[in-house]
Amino acid sequence: MYVMPVLLLNDDDVRTHLDAPTAIRVVRDALIAAHEGVLHAPPRVHADLGDGHLVFTAGHLRTEKLFGFRAYDTLVGAEQLVALWSCDGGQLRAVVHGDELGARRTGAIGAVAVDTAANPGPIRLGLVGAGAHAWTQLWAIRAVRHVKEATVAARRPERAEVFAQRAAEELGVRVRAVPTAEEAVRDHDVVVIATNSTAPVLDADWIAPGTHVTTLGPKTVSRHEVPAALADRAGALLTDSLAQAAGYSEPHVLPADRMVDLGAVLAGATTGRTSPDQITIFCSVGLAGTEVAVAAALWEAARQTQPSRQA
Repeated sequence: MYVMPVLLLNDDDVRTHLDAPTAIRVVRDALIAAHEGVLHAPPRVHADLGDGHLVFTAGHLRTEKLFGFRAYDTLVGAEQLVALWSCDGGQLRAVVHGDELGARRTGAIGAVAVDTAANPGPIRLGLVGAGAHAWTQLWAIRAVRHVKEATVAARRPERAEVFAQRAAEELGVRVRAVPTAEEAVRDHDVVVIATNSTAPVLDADWIAPGTHVTTLGPKTVSRHEVPAALADRAGALLTDSLAQAAGYSEPHVLPADRMVDLGAVLAGATTGRTSPDQITIFCSVGLAGTEVAVAAALWEAARQTQPSRQA
């Protein structure tokens, strides 16, 4: 009996074989599937290692007959691992190591939120943070909206400058590095906050009516990158996983009882934005199982060109 080889994939494979439109399509389908009960995606599990945790997110894609998990740590910051199995015979299909798949999957989810909740048309995009997640948000958002202008601010100004130069060279997007978060977010159509800050990096009144805001960093009452007052101004709060948003060890700074499921909005089961002047907030918590869905798309693309790479 022929046994399909297991593909060992890394960050370079993700960059080569996973484009933004594919990642966005896959996570959009996964969000709807989770809402409809086709994707089984429980909240993440933490295994206590004493000085940190080994964290697992898992998912079962019933229609594709695939399941798997992602593992990462809070101990030393080791590279992440995603494993993908087939339900037909339980064969291991792929192992993906590195951080690129997780970051691009998060970027794709953010782009789906922008496409769903932001006002239509070209956008002025403001980014606070110039790390990997800010980068993949821009990488994905430009696939769903024309970015007519973008600004970026970072705690270290030189990182914002490097980010802006890279965006022009690799993505063809003109990004202007600015010295303050206020300048990065005022009068913008879409704002992405992608920091590790445990204190708010912006004031709620900096956000103009009609703006869509995505928050990626810390979100609990004691550690949060956006102020609680921003929720008071928002007309719609969305998240990619209600179960995960409610599953933090301490309360969420944004009221979980007001959050609506992004997948439900995509499926037409509930509403998101209801007027052009509303502020909308997307609270990205990481729907478990979306990494498995993206890994499946990566495996399908990579095996066409790399059939001999096996464990």
